[in-house]
Amino acid sequence: MADAPKTALVVVAHPDDVEFNVGGTVAQWVDEGWRVIYVIVTRGDKGSSDPEMASLRLAQLREEEQRAAAAFMGAAGVEFLGYEDGALEPSLAVRRDIARQIRLHRPDRLVITDPQELYSARYIQHPDHIAAAQAALAATFVARDRLTMPELLAEGLQPHGVSEVYVRTNREPDLFIDITGVIERKKQALRLHTSQIEEEFLQIMETLARETAAQAPELRPQMAESFRVIRL
Repeated sequence: MADAPKTALVVVAHPDDVEFNVGGTVAQWVDEGWRVIYVIVTRGDKGSSDPEMASLRLAQLREEEQRAAAAFMGAAGVEFLGYEDGALEPSLAVRRDIARQIRLHRPDRLVITDPQELYSARYIQHPDHIAAAQAALAATFVARDRLTMPELLAEGLQPHGVSEVYVRTNREPDLFIDITGVIERKKQALRLHTSQIEEEFLQIMETLARETAAQAPELRPQMAESFRVIRL
């Protein structure tokens, strides 16, 4: 009997964060037979400069876009936790809700953005990104430890410990994944987020992928995504 596919759970703050940060890696893992699940913590209901757009309509639109992009990438599913965009905190409630997803899907790998990357020369990190990553790290304990948040046990969700955490980062990464062969898939998935993405944005993403690859000249990728890996 064939082995069950391994599972990666990608936890991010907003719709489109998966595709922008780790879309190439997701494409590679799907091609390798991994089962990839997205967990989107907020509704993304504030990310519009359109004066005619309302938060409820935007949240509905971004959920539709995210489902379409995930299906295009070959993800096995998308979970929406429904927190308000722009107001996320790494609270006990958020930890519990992420831990619920870890216990439910029982991933081998947990993928997050960098909770310590506050800013760079080009941008200030969205506080929701930091909060979602902090909560996801804390949730590994809630998911693993039987006596923590016993309400999860009451739901029939048994403890589960992840084996690896992949932290998407540009700060001293120790793993580079060559995404040269799947960059067009990453770009097309981002285009499906039509309320958010313009072609200029894709050019920025491609430039960042080239700059990341330049940090790993021995691998000679043209484009890459970089991580720090925690093996538990």
